[in-house]
Amino acid sequence: MAALVTPEAAAPRGPTEAGETAEAAALSRSLSRLLPGLEADSKLGRRRALEALQRVLEAAQPEAPDADPDAAAAAFQGPWVHLLLPRLLRLLADPAESCRALAVHLLGLGLRRAARPRDALPRLLPALAARLASPEPARRPPPEACEELRLALVQLLGLAVRLSGAAFAPHLDDAVRALRCTLLDPFAAVRRESCECAAGLARATPDHFHMQSESLVGPLMQAVSHQHWRVRAAVIEAAGATIQFGSGKSVDDVLPHLAQRLFDDVPQVRQAVMRVVGGWLLSLRDRYSLFHKLIPLLLSGLHDEIPEVACEARSLWEQVGLQWQTENEDDLKDKLDFASPPPAHHPSPGSRPGLGCRELVFRNFSKILPAVCHDLADWVAGTRVKSAQLLAVLLLHAEDHITQHLEPVLRALLHACADEEAAVVSSCTRSAELVGTFVSPEVFLKLILPALRKSPSPSGLLVLASLIRGCPREALRPHVKVIAVELAQAHICQASENHLYGERLLQCVQAVVSVGREDCRGAGEPLLEVLVTVLALWGPTGLGDKVQETLAELAAVEGMDSSQDLFRARVSPLLEWLAASHRAWTGHSVELLQLDVVLTHSGPALGEALPQLVPILRSCLQPARDPAMRLKLFSTLTGVLLGAPETVDSQGQLRGYLDTLVQDIFVPNLQWHAGRTAAAIRTAAVSCLWALVSSGVLSDRQIQGMQETLMPQILTALEEDSQMTRLISCRIINLFLKTSNGVTDPDRFIKIYPELLKRLDDVSDAVRLAATSALVTWLQRVQSEASKRRYQSSVRHLYRELLVYLDDPECAVQDAVLEALKAGSVLFPDLLVKETEAVLHKHRSPTYCEQLLQHLQALPQ
Repeated sequence: MAALVTPEAAAPRGPTEAGETAEAAALSRSLSRLLPGLEADSKLGRRRALEALQRVLEAAQPEAPDADPDAAAAAFQGPWVHLLLPRLLRLLADPAESCRALAVHLLGLGLRRAARPRDALPRLLPALAARLASPEPARRPPPEACEELRLALVQLLGLAVRLSGAAFAPHLDDAVRALRCTLLDPFAAVRRESCECAAGLARATPDHFHMQSESLVGPLMQAVSHQHWRVRAAVIEAAGATIQFGSGKSVDDVLPHLAQRLFDDVPQVRQAVMRVVGGWLLSLRDRYSLFHKLIPLLLSGLHDEIPEVACEARSLWEQVGLQWQTENEDDLKDKLDFASPPPAHHPSPGSRPGLGCRELVFRNFSKILPAVCHDLADWVAGTRVKSAQLLAVLLLHAEDHITQHLEPVLRALLHACADEEAAVVSSCTRSAELVGTFVSPEVFLKLILPALRKSPSPSGLLVLASLIRGCPREALRPHVKVIAVELAQAHICQASENHLYGERLLQCVQAVVSVGREDCRGAGEPLLEVLVTVLALWGPTGLGDKVQETLAELAAVEGMDSSQDLFRARVSPLLEWLAASHRAWTGHSVELLQLDVVLTHSGPALGEALPQLVPILRSCLQPARDPAMRLKLFSTLTGVLLGAPETVDSQGQLRGYLDTLVQDIFVPNLQWHAGRTAAAIRTAAVSCLWALVSSGVLSDRQIQGMQETLMPQILTALEEDSQMTRLISCRIINLFLKTSNGVTDPDRFIKIYPELLKRLDDVSDAVRLAATSALVTWLQRVQSEASKRRYQSSVRHLYRELLVYLDDPECAVQDAVLEALKAGSVLFPDLLVKETEAVLHKHRSPTYCEQLLQHLQALPQ
């Protein structure tokens, strides 16, 4: 038998090996004395035995500086595996919680001290799985009821993974079975520790983990929405490692959950998503086939509200681009060797994305764009905001390659710019500007203008304005007039009365003017037409100031000092533009409002445009035309005539159209017709006439000529129901009397004062005072006549009537009548004395009569 023993076996043991055996034997004897206590019936006995074992194991650790740790571990290996491990594993099911806790602690201590921790795995892993895994995790609790012990068991599992490394592979089934349950544990700390354990398991066994990885994806995705953010972040990192070292088939199951975490309120969770996706783009085996799914997630982080998250996403994206560029250097050889500089009109040439990043986006743009466009219409506002931000990033990378996908991009922008969320509209506006920057206007105008013609909308105008703002001036120059003419078309500039529509239309004009600058000189007329329309429809609702600023800017690019100069240069074409449709105007016509804007803003330029203006007024103010339109037009004309020297008569040519105004406008509209509408028109006509005659632009002879024609209608207007009409009529009669050089027709002259006397009984004191003032002027006209005796009977009647009102209840009327009698006393003073004395005793107070008599006595004889 001695011959069968090999020389190596027969050789005597060395001193080191002998020392190890001695140490192991000593440790075995120490442990053997304590192990029977682990089988004690009492909980206290088992716990004391475990505490004694803990002291022995901690005391057995080498403390000498020159001690060999490997030798100590080798000496510990045998007693640990054969004596201690089986008994400690049985104690994991001990009824006493404190005993189970001590057993877990001693197992961890043993794994750290053992020379070959992997030798314990065949017994350790089934025991851990038995304590952590339940047959139905969703329904039944795990066998280990204590949360802290479950945490300690998972930590023990993680320790075994770290110490064993690749040797852990044969035991993946037990580990995964345990983790599937602990990942759904009610205790947040257990879930977090399980995620770290799963990630460590994936990294430790990359060659075998792919066979078990899919079974962990489900529990991980169930835990990804946990209420604790640390758990969510840990789940995301664990999912990253599970996919990285496992099966790529699970990417589609994980991506929707990662996309939802981009909306997480905690930045650390979003940052974890960036790291995981960036890691996949850099290291995942199947990343080339998944670029179109992963790139949107990483690029979405570039606009994160937390700078640290956005910075990390940008750094990862740059690494991805550089790595892809290096891997595909042969395909990009020409572009690398002959690198083109950034376009001169690039929005940020200093921070232009690298070639690899741009190529990655361009090559995957056709796959990414449909999903982005779909999400722009999502019912969740946050999804729409993220999608709009992502679209802007994609367009910045795609540059001139956008042209190939321009139609779906514009269609998505037209829809998204109508969104209620301001953030969506802002991002889409930025996207449209980028399209304008990189795509020729000849191309995008062929798509956007037909869409506007077919269905004008605020969103369509906003997209057009943004395209123009982003377009370089040199490229836009040939198309400025085309855009201006299109905007001036009635079916676009008058398509809606919505305030937002007007604001967007104004933005289009502002964009054309600000980009085109001096190139707008050839399109000034249609641009002015659009601004007139905006001012007409939306000026009163808050856009007036913005329109005035745009008018000033347009005047500046045309070399003019102010907007009035702009109107002066183009008032005649504007009136001709309006005159083309004036025969079809009604009270609701936009053109009526446009005319109002032109008249009120042209100022002195109107004096040069009377040949175009007067025919429009004559046609639109005929009695057969729409009453509402006539009322509005009279109101506008009144405002213009009040400042006639600075408007319609700035050139002194208004008198040449006076006959037309009187015969064709005032006379027909002052004719009496039944109805409230007709009465309102007569009031408007009387007000307009008063504005004309009181403006100071007509001579006394011209006013006298008007008096002969209009006095009968004005006298009739004294009987109108409208107080305003009666008041203004009294003032007009007064003015007519003052400007007349004498009485040309005594019969018509005598008929005036009875009508004025009737107004002294008016319900309005203002009308009574105005009538009294007109009577004073009438008496003065009589005084100026050489043959005033023929009016004696009329004056006597007037004296008698005025004396009645000298006792009026209103003091103001009494004072006015007294002044009227004093003014008329010079005609026939004796007659007035006689009439006054006759009524003196009839008045409630003789004060005013006595004052009149005193005045009469003071008159020179």
